[in-house]
Amino acid sequence: MTDPIQLWYWPTPNGWKVSIALEEMGLTYEVKAVNIGTGEQFTPEFQAISPNGRMPAIVDPDGPDGRPLSIFESGAILQYLANKSGQFYPTDIRARAEVDQWLFWQVGGLGPMAGQTHHFRQYAPAIIKDQRQIAYGVRRYTDETHRLYGVMDRRLADRDYLAGDYSIADMAAWPWILPEHQGQNIDEFPNLKAWLARVGARPAVVRGRAVGDALRSNLAASGKAAEAARKVLFGQRGR
Repeated sequence: MTDPIQLWYWPTPNGWKVSIALEEMGLTYEVKAVNIGTGEQFTPEFQAISPNGRMPAIVDPDGPDGRPLSIFESGAILQYLANKSGQFYPTDIRARAEVDQWLFWQVGGLGPMAGQTHHFRQYAPAIIKDQRQIAYGVRRYTDETHRLYGVMDRRLADRDYLAGDYSIADMAAWPWILPEHQGQNIDEFPNLKAWLARVGARPAVVRGRAVGDALRSNLAASGKAAEAARKVLFGQRGR
């Protein structure tokens, strides 16, 4: 028996992508909690695995050459796990290109834009008292998230999943569709709404989404603990 894959993790959309994938693929793993509200992502131990100081990251003790392999960035992790398990990532070049396009669309578009929507709609109001200073950011990113919802809705008009068959592209995108936090009315996007329910009903998705749920806290709350966490998350510079 090989040791389990280490999942360096906190329960956020980016973390859920990987916990969902591990559950879907039936890979044995252990969670290494990285409390992003107290700055554990900036410790030397974690940055040796994830130089960008962001979770998730994994350490596979049974790498392709039999030696441990660490990987950061959720898209790279999903590709590695899919290759390792031989699941949810086609070997046909044309089919794989479909998956790759939508995986990179998520990591380069949906995730960052929806993340900024969360920031300006949930966290910035607790940081900046004059709401006029954040109004443009709220509008800009809420509108862009709406546009991206529309991209997905059109894509899903004639298929059940983003790349045809269920794949790591769906695992990457699903955690980021949070209309109640993003100022969106999901009823405007019936194909996306159906996909959200379809993916969310999968038992492995339910299990993966629940990993570490008790660790979550409300970073938009008032109080010293939430204020300190916001400073850790949103106050970092290069030096």
